[in-house]
Parts: sequence; structure tokens; C-alpha cells
Amino acid sequence: MNELVLQTVIAIILVFGALIFFHELGHFLLAKRAGILCREFAIGFGPKIISFKKGETRYTLRIFPLGGFVRMAGEDPEVVEIKPGQQIGVQFNNKGEVVKIIASKNRNASQWITVRSIDLTNDLRISGENEQGVVSYQVHPEAHIYYDDQEVQIAPYDRQFSSKTIWQRFLTIFAGPAMNFVLAILLFMIVGLLNGVPSDKPFLGEVDEGGPAAIAGLQKGDRVISVNSVPVRSWSDFVEDVRRNPNKEITLIIERKGEQFRAIVKTSEIDGVGKVGVYQPTEFSIVGSAIYGVSTTYEFTSKIFEGLGMMIKREVSTAELSGPVGIFKYTGEMAQKGLTTLLIWAAFLSINLGIFNLLPIPALDGGRLIFLAIELVRGKPIDPHKESMVHFLGFALLMLLILVVTWNDIQKFFL
Repeated sequence: MNELVLQTVIAIILVFGALIFFHELGHFLLAKRAGILCREFAIGFGPKIISFKKGETRYTLRIFPLGGFVRMAGEDPEVVEIKPGQQIGVQFNNKGEVVKIIASKNRNASQWITVRSIDLTNDLRISGENEQGVVSYQVHPEAHIYYDDQEVQIAPYDRQFSSKTIWQRFLTIFAGPAMNFVLAILLFMIVGLLNGVPSDKPFLGEVDEGGPAAIAGLQKGDRVISVNSVPVRSWSDFVEDVRRNPNKEITLIIERKGEQFRAIVKTSEIDGVGKVGVYQPTEFSIVGSAIYGVSTTYEFTSKIFEGLGMMIKREVSTAELSGPVGIFKYTGEMAQKGLTTLLIWAAFLSINLGIFNLLPIPALDGGRLIFLAIELVRGKPIDPHKESMVHFLGFALLMLLILVVTWNDIQKFFL
């Protein structure tokens, strides 16, 4: 593997890893805050590459880096189901509560019972029969079920997603896309810290070599006092004065190291406006970088919504959409242009991911939020089976869309 390919692969892994991690971290943190049992925090899909458990949650890294998930209690059927008539083993804590339920004969247990009734959701109680007769035991709310090589913590109703208020569930779902916007702000902030943020102070930034300003002897850091005897109070004032004078000589009063001097600059013309070949000044500050992060994220978000509006109006073709292949390719190209370009691209992707997940499409976070809104209006939730079917159909259509845009990418880049 040559250096360029390795750089591209590393860039793709880091960028997509960050996007997925922050998105799922949002869901995870708000779920934990609401008291929901999170069984797994996964980056990627498919077979596990890395897996370890800390506290109640198993953290996994999976082979396909095309998404991730937080598996919350109550969202999926439990892995192990215990039925009346089944023989199970139980082990107790010092209070006599069941802390281990053994559903496999190849493990040791304090005693074995034949189940008559079992409730691991509300009453947390097991009733059954053993050699002494009928017995009934209280189950600890953090008890575990063991079956072959599986270990599953039980999920009382108050630890399940569906038990939480609409507001708690809304925040848990919304936090995923929201964290993508937070990531974008952080990335733009890093760009600001590395390169400085645009300043509106009347100083010159980089000066083009061979441009009108350079020919007149102007340098980066010079302060512009006036243009044609008109005082300049900001970079915006200076730009406007230059723009109004294409292909003309303008007289500048410049301050450099505490001394002022006069400079005559012959402007050039591009698209009918004056230019002198200088860039906006930048400054380095944590506060300025934070403001830059927020404002730039807002600007990018607005532009993306404008693009969506144009697509809905059919002013832009949907053929311009890119799938995983196209995004991977562009990420590799951005990595070759340097760290700053890659950070800006990652922030752009993060905003796109946040917006995309908020679209009211079944199987996406936005679709789930729509169901919560309907529940709020109706005063009761929609039948879980019907909701699951809608999300399944939405997921199928989403996969079809991904296949279509992926085929478009293959034709665009490789055929």
C-alpha cells in the first residue's frame, strides 16, 4: 500500500469514525441521563472487531464503518426469553434477592427451580417449584441472565426507552443529530485556532506576490488609515473603497510600525470591480475561534437547506447526490489538500449528517421524532408493531436510495 492510499484510508477512517462517534454519543449520553439501560454502543455494522464491556454497556467496533447504533433496552426483543415450565438456576445476594438467572445446564447455581411465572419487567419476581415445593423470589433490578456464552442484564420497565416521558425520548433521539452540529462547531473552531479567524480590522492580510499592493510596497500587517482621503475604520470599508475604483490609481495612507506614509496603488479589475491583491486579515483567539465555529456552522447549514429547497423545486438535479463511494472519494481528495481542507470537509459532512437524520423519513431520527409528535397529539403511543413496520419500510427505501446513488457514483467516477 503506497503512502497516498494509506493517507486516504486513514483520513476516511478518522473522518467517518468521528461523525459516527459523535452522533451515537449524543444518543448515548441523553439515554444514560434519562436512566435508560444502554446495552451496546457500536461504531459500524457487521461482525465485531473490538468488543469490551464497562459497567452496563458493551462497546463494540464493527467491520463496516457506515453507521453505528446505541442499543437501548426495550427497543428490541430480549435475547433470552424464559417461559413457564422451563428449568432455571438462581443465585442470590446477601438480601435473598436473585442476582443471577441461569438458563443453561452447563453452569452452577445455588438451586434449580421449574418456572411457574416470571416477571422481569414490572414486579421483578420469579415463582416456581423445587424439591421443597412452591417458592417465590424477588429479583434484583440489575440481575443478569446467563445462557450458554451470553450474559444479559434484565431491563425493568423504568429502565426501558418506552417508559420515559415524551420529552426525555425526544431529547434522546434529537441529541444524535445535535451532536453532529456540535462536532462541526468544534472542527471549525480548530480551523480558526490553526489558521486564525477573519478580522474586520483595517489591516492587510496576505499580499499576493506581483499584485498591485505588492508592487506599491504594501506588506502583511500594514494598517490602512484612509483611501483617497476617506478614513477607513474596518476591512469592509477598505474592500468597498477598492471595489468602487477598478483600473484607477488610489491613494492610501498606511501605518507601519508606528509610522505613516503615502502609497499610490493602481487597482486591477475583475468582473467589473477593483482589486489590489490582498487578503482579509486574521487573528488568533479562543473566543474568536469559538464565534467563528458557530457562525460558520450556521452559514453552512443555511446553504445546505437552500440546496435542499432547490432540489425539492427541481432547480438542482438529484443526480448530483453522492453516496458512500462518492463521499469516500472526495474525503481522500480533501485529505491530499491538507489538514485545514480536511477539517472543513469533515465539518461539512457532519452538518449534512445532522440535517439528513432530522428529515421526517421513517427509520431516521426525524421519522422517530414525528411519531413522538403524533403520540403527543393523540395522547397515546402508536402501536409498536405498526411503527416498527413503517420504520422497516423506510429503511428498505433508504437502502434502495443508497444503492441508486452508489451506482451513480460508480458510473460517474469509474465508468
